[in-house]
Amino acid sequence: MEPSVIASENTGIPATPIDPELEQMMKAGVHLGHAKTKDHPSMKRHIFGVRNTISVIDLLQTKEALAKAKDFVSGIVSRGGLVLMVGTRPAARAPILDVATKTNMPYFIERWIGGTLTNYKVIGKRVEYMMQLEHDKKSGAFEKYTKKERMGKDEELARLQKFFDGLRPMKRLPDAVFIVDTTYDDTAVNEAKRMKVPIVALCDTNANAAAISNPIPSNDDALPAVRYMIREIGAAIEQGLKEKQAAAEQAPPAAPPQVQ
Repeated sequence: MEPSVIASENTGIPATPIDPELEQMMKAGVHLGHAKTKDHPSMKRHIFGVRNTISVIDLLQTKEALAKAKDFVSGIVSRGGLVLMVGTRPAARAPILDVATKTNMPYFIERWIGGTLTNYKVIGKRVEYMMQLEHDKKSGAFEKYTKKERMGKDEELARLQKFFDGLRPMKRLPDAVFIVDTTYDDTAVNEAKRMKVPIVALCDTNANAAAISNPIPSNDDALPAVRYMIREIGAAIEQGLKEKQAAAEQAPPAAPPQVQ
């Protein structure tokens, strides 16, 4: 495959982007990987070169992989599917929360809770309990407790909301999982694979891309790069929602029930 950009002499780093999308990726630092010594074998074919011991990702491959991932995501959403968005590192939390809130997709931005996918029935009950506590507090049901008991209920509710607030839309296993950092959130990767849930993920040069259904070669540490990629996946989700709405509007009205 031809390199995605023209390289500066003896640097191995992209120098002249050939289209606006590649230029945006470069400005965001999407191409900057980890030190060459940390390269994962599965990522070698996605590496363009090395600059000052840092592996540089081939942005043409990134562009192609991103387009494929976006088509996959929008297709799932257009059919009414759910995409669980996972970004528990600080750089990913705010962008993930923003996209998930706008699109009503489930998300996880705190420490991954083991069993979120592999033991979802139990996790689902915790979410239901959280929502029941919220209802009880709003309705005034907490007033029957002593001050100390109310404080305990409030603290319990706060803990549940911290970890499970983003799972409200997830009444079942998701149809796909989007993970920002597969090395950091490896438990989420393992659970998704075990439950056969397709994974869309950013794969930095130290990541095991072979474990991911739809890997996107990309820096997964720098805020500009992470924000750029999350925004692109968010755009795919929004496109899927538009297609879903359009299909619903074009569907013929249901036939009235037959009178016996």
